[in-house]
Amino acid sequence: MSLDNTPEQSQLGRASAYVDRYDPSLLFPLPRALQREEMGIDTQRLPFFGADLWTAFELSWLNPRGKPQLAIAHFTVPCETPSIIESKSFKLYLNSFNSSTFADAEAVRERLRADLGEAVWRGSERSGSVGVRLLAPAQFDAERLEELSGLDLDRLDVDCTDYEPRPELLRTVPGEPAVNETLTSRLLKSNCRVTGQPDWGSVQISYSGPPIDQEGLLRYIVSFRNHNEFHEPCAERIFTDIWRRCAPTRLAVYCRYTRRGGLDINPWRTSSPQALPPNIRTARQ
Repeated sequence: MSLDNTPEQSQLGRASAYVDRYDPSLLFPLPRALQREEMGIDTQRLPFFGADLWTAFELSWLNPRGKPQLAIAHFTVPCETPSIIESKSFKLYLNSFNSSTFADAEAVRERLRADLGEAVWRGSERSGSVGVRLLAPAQFDAERLEELSGLDLDRLDVDCTDYEPRPELLRTVPGEPAVNETLTSRLLKSNCRVTGQPDWGSVQISYSGPPIDQEGLLRYIVSFRNHNEFHEPCAERIFTDIWRRCAPTRLAVYCRYTRRGGLDINPWRTSSPQALPPNIRTARQ
């Protein structure tokens, strides 16, 4: 498959036959570079670190005796991979495990890790992997369900009139000392770039530096409401706009999106290397 893939060439918005026999060719990589270049991001020297944290709630396969097995899968895709996986192709690929036999859960995990790693690193001179963790049914109750921590921006009573990204709404509060704070909102919404279907999410913004005007930040988050873009570039746009206009000394942006078709995508971008954020589910997921 060529790295010239475009979203319009994918299965998004099309009727698709569901294949229930293992088929890695269903994975459809999409290059990150195009949308990053549109945002003025240097693709050779990214201004952030981070990863895309995926959760698959619908994963099943057969054991050697033909008995169905279940798991919840967590995937960690480094943000420096040249490609993402188009989400519908990911769902079709996961469905292809349904009637396929594997020796055990570890064999499934290794197959997922190899296939996804090959797809997202395809065409790159670098090599790398994708993190894959499977939770057995006995571990399902260990899945965390909680709201993102931080000061809730949604408490603010503001007028919202912009529904396409408006970075000029971002500003700092003049004359105030630097702060270390975390701000959250449940009002992040954008639309699928191809189908126009709504993508609902929450966002957590942690930073150090001049205090960001909270009303302007909330209005900026709301301004994504009619914007057509995939989850990953939305998070990178938020990070880049805040980084450029508010000049924090440290910044991390974490977007938690609601699942669709049993799969959620949660991008995280940070200005400095640090531990991954907790892979939790918010109430709306």
